[in-house]
Amino acid sequence: MSEILVIYDGQCKLCKNSILWVQKRVEIKALDFHTTNLSQFGLSTEQCSKEVFVIADHTQYSGAHAVAYLLHARGNIFVSRTILASGKIGERGYHWVATHRNSFPIKALAALLKRAAH
Repeated sequence: MSEILVIYDGQCKLCKNSILWVQKRVEIKALDFHTTNLSQFGLSTEQCSKEVFVIADHTQYSGAHAVAYLLHARGNIFVSRTILASGKIGERGYHWVATHRNSFPIKALAALLKRAAH
């Protein structure tokens, strides 16, 4: 497996804690899109402000597909396959989470991931 590069929102608690949680089991290179030259990856600030990107094995994944890739790499294969099999439902679920970062459920999830990462 080649290097796994994740371009994420380093100002988002859920994103940061998710990265830490994944890094407990998978070696990834995580880049905060706010401080990264995105043009080298063919990405824009607008794109990265809406969803996470994973670049691995010469393929670029975004949003729900990026999350599914990271979960699979981490060993959470059932959850990964469920996200992918759900199609538009998984994509809409990802979009809801991304646009509700300050809601109680997402803050609670961020806190759980922080605990699990330590």
